Amino acid sequence: MTEKTVRLSIKSLFLWVVMSIAMASLGVSAILSIYSQINIYEEELESNVLMLGKLIGANAIPFIVTDNPSNLETRMRSLSTTKQVLNVHIYRINPDDATVSHFSYYNKDGQSLIASQTNRLLELEDNPSVDEDGEYVEVTHQIKDLDTNEPMGWIYLRFSTVSFNSLVLKSVGVTLSVMVLLAIICFLLALRLHRVVTAPIEQLARFVQKTARERNYSARTDIAGVKEIAILSDAVNLMMSRMQDYIQKQQEAEANHKALNASLEEIVSERTIALKDANQELIQTLEKLHQFQRQMVQNEKMASLGDMVAGVAHEVNTPIGLGVTASTMMLDRLKTVQDDYDNKRLKASGLKRFFDESNENLNIIYRNLNRAAELISSFKQVAVDQSSESSRTFCVSQLVNEILLSLQPRLKKLSHEVTVECNPNLTVQTKAGPINQILINLIMNSLIHGFEGLENGLISISAELVTSNKLKIVYRDNGRGIPPVIRKKIFDPFVTTKRGQGGSGLGMHLVYNLVTQGLKGSISLSSEEGEGVEFVIIFPVQPANSK
Repeated sequence: MTEKTVRLSIKSLFLWVVMSIAMASLGVSAILSIYSQINIYEEELESNVLMLGKLIGANAIPFIVTDNPSNLETRMRSLSTTKQVLNVHIYRINPDDATVSHFSYYNKDGQSLIASQTNRLLELEDNPSVDEDGEYVEVTHQIKDLDTNEPMGWIYLRFSTVSFNSLVLKSVGVTLSVMVLLAIICFLLALRLHRVVTAPIEQLARFVQKTARERNYSARTDIAGVKEIAILSDAVNLMMSRMQDYIQKQQEAEANHKALNASLEEIVSERTIALKDANQELIQTLEKLHQFQRQMVQNEKMASLGDMVAGVAHEVNTPIGLGVTASTMMLDRLKTVQDDYDNKRLKASGLKRFFDESNENLNIIYRNLNRAAELISSFKQVAVDQSSESSRTFCVSQLVNEILLSLQPRLKKLSHEVTVECNPNLTVQTKAGPINQILINLIMNSLIHGFEGLENGLISISAELVTSNKLKIVYRDNGRGIPPVIRKKIFDPFVTTKRGQGGSGLGMHLVYNLVTQGLKGSISLSSEEGEGVEFVIIFPVQPANSK
């Protein structure tokens, strides 16, 4: 049972609806009946009054002609038999001047005299009128000669409405009595019809309540004699049947579930042990994989450093070889001059030529040794940065130029161009090693992958402070770009387009780790196939003058 109190029932609703419709219909019918009967009675009353007036007027013609009002009064006393006639006035029209004068009258016994009505003759002519209190009807009629149809006088008649009123009251009483009787009959019929309709519904409701309390879903309700309620009973029985089937299946499922639970604990225990062993093996395998991945990344770093060492060694070999050649030439010329001096064959022109050649060879030796010293210094700083994890203060443009100088042996073999856009006074404090390795890997990726099949590539490196403590490095090239399939997983390990051709697929993974873990920054990639690449690297730094 719901908490909300339900006050409206089918019984009260049914009775209210049926009785409302019945009473409304009876009321309208009674009103129309009374109204039509009153109209009929009024029309009949007016017709009778007018007819009586015309009849009295016709009987008064001989007396008006003979000018005998007393005999007319005696004659009109016979109207006493008609109790509804209250007053009768006979007026005569003077043929000389057409004036109207009182001729004769009749008053019912006990009825008071009334004043002359000459001023109302035309108003009431053949037009019966009921007074305001509804006690009598008045009418006038012009008396005319039967032969010549000339006006001879007027008759005024006042007729009582007592009988009319009693007739109306009687009609209203009869109509109301019939209406009350019909209302009672409708009420009894509604009660009977209510029992026919609501009794099966109440029985069905009691059945549902009993079933809900006892939970006996095997019970079935009787089919009612009303079609709609019979359909509802069938639906309830069908619902009970389905609920019984469902409960039976649920009980069977619970029994199976209990039986399954009995054996499930043992199965779960066995699988838990197996899962623990598998997890332990998986953890060990994952640890080995991480070690292998770290080793691969370290090998990648050492491989790039080894390539750079080989290139720098080759680059340094050229100026040192030129210096050795120049010094050997000087030793030969010095021995020749020494022999000429000892044998006294030394001439001024020979000595001057020796001085000139010595000056030229010494300049050659100085330039090449200075070039070798710069290469070795740059390589030393780059190597130190790559192997060091500590922060240092450096000029950003100088660091980039040192990296380009260390890659010069590789770059000079190609016709590609590298431009650097950076404030020469931009000095920051951060880890230089990750920046060194990041730029080397990006440049080598452009040379190996981006500029494959291109003769004149362009690499642009720009650096600026976006805030007082954040440095942004933008790396661009105009190479082949990155295909969408590779671009989605470019920073994953072992992703390469040179599989089986020497590519390890760890370069960009190393770059991502150096940016996110080494520099605590972020890196984003923008690239369309055939339109080059753009890497935006942002990481925190400290101003050079910060303590």
